[in-house]
Amino acid sequence: MRTSFFLLPVAFTVLAQQPKFYYDDPLIKEPPPLNVEKARSRKLSDYYDLFSHQFTKPGERQPEKGPPIRAKGVNTLGEPMDGVWYNHRHYFQRMTKEQLEAGPGNRRPPAGEKWTVVGAKSEGITPGFTILDGNGQRYFIKFDPIDNPEMATAADSISSRFFYALGYHVPENYIIHFAAEQLKLGEDVELADSTGRKRKMTQRDIYEILVKVPKAEDGLYRATASRAIDGKPMGPPRYYGTRRDDPNDIVPHEHRRDYRGLHVFCAWLDHDDSRSINNFDSLVKENGVQFFRHYLLDFGSTLGSGSQRPNSPRSGAYFFTWKGSAKQLGTFGLMPPYWARAHYEYFPSIGLIEGDLFDPDVWVPEYPNPAFVNRLPDDEFWAAKQVMAFTDEDIKTVVATGELSDDRAQDYLIDVLKKRRDKIGAKYYAKVLPLDRFRFENGALAWDDLSKTVHDAKLAWFAYDNKTGVRTPASGPSPNGISLAVVSAASRPKQTVEVYIRDGHVIGIDRNW
Repeated sequence: MRTSFFLLPVAFTVLAQQPKFYYDDPLIKEPPPLNVEKARSRKLSDYYDLFSHQFTKPGERQPEKGPPIRAKGVNTLGEPMDGVWYNHRHYFQRMTKEQLEAGPGNRRPPAGEKWTVVGAKSEGITPGFTILDGNGQRYFIKFDPIDNPEMATAADSISSRFFYALGYHVPENYIIHFAAEQLKLGEDVELADSTGRKRKMTQRDIYEILVKVPKAEDGLYRATASRAIDGKPMGPPRYYGTRRDDPNDIVPHEHRRDYRGLHVFCAWLDHDDSRSINNFDSLVKENGVQFFRHYLLDFGSTLGSGSQRPNSPRSGAYFFTWKGSAKQLGTFGLMPPYWARAHYEYFPSIGLIEGDLFDPDVWVPEYPNPAFVNRLPDDEFWAAKQVMAFTDEDIKTVVATGELSDDRAQDYLIDVLKKRRDKIGAKYYAKVLPLDRFRFENGALAWDDLSKTVHDAKLAWFAYDNKTGVRTPASGPSPNGISLAVVSAASRPKQTVEVYIRDGHVIGIDRNW
């Protein structure tokens, strides 16, 4: 017992002397992954996911009192590092028009004159196939609903490219046009009927599936061909906790900045179906090391599309809330929810999406998401600056990849995305001091005012002790050690940015509000 009391203050002293910064900060890339020894594939129940998130609170939530839980899995600049979850792209290094069009890749659509059907989905409004192309590469073929040609395929193409430019790993999605004769049935392919009973598939089944999907006047079928992701499928990651079989997965997902900020991206693109089941973990092997890479996928239910039908007018609201239900019951339905006031200009190839009533702070997915709920103003700013990096021309470029035949529909979608983008910037640039891209130039600290509204920024300089955290007022940056510049503005009294500088380089950023 005596030894324990002796060691306790020693342990606290050691912890207190841990430096805030190390010689290699800021890290831009994640450390090389550890080898995954025993990976276990898993399958999540869609219904369990719905009810567990709707009626319980999985994961660690922000405390009601005390300091909030800041985002983790970031470097000293507050940025996620390049790696298996995320990569810095459009905001950090502008992508060219060709790169925006390509997304994760545009040079590997299904090849060959004949494609072999090795799997099929015949039930539901929008059935599909799994094929092997002429090179033996696997693709998943998905169609539009018969009453909404182009809708789901356009959404898949457009949103996958936006999410890629925003930094996420996504599959390669191609819009293809093909004739029924290109499909040939593989050997011993099974097809499940409406009861789940499997039987051997026939060539006739292929044609019966194609009857359920739109056919163009030229006799061709339009579809999304999603190239199979490299590696072994291991099931989806959750929006909370970590994978026990992944030694590299050490940050609870509800505290990841790239997952918290994803709320803003999903709000912009109306990805209300952003649930765990629509994500994907792949086990890959590179340089002799086996590890997980994490993907977003299934974007057919984004923008105005609900995949199988136009999106619901209530998109952007939870399926159910106790408060909302009580309000409707107490007022006998005379006080309609906010989303009922939205006005939609309807195009069959777009579905239902609008930008006038849209509020990114009010928007939510179909049911609560632990990471989205945990977001803080600096998480929102991190995402908002990336959304705002898309110029009008950038948006036009990406939307054009949806190959919408109705110019009016395309122009409407571009206009809606611009309105939603601008609302995101206005909302989240107001919550923190919207200064970024800090750099040390000609002996002075410089930055970009992303909102172009902060005209009274001022600096306070300190010498910073890297071990103790003690700040000593200074007249300017020091040539030795670490300097701290606290940037503030009288017009935003609670908002500051703390910028740490060493040897003329910015090595750390902390935001306060």
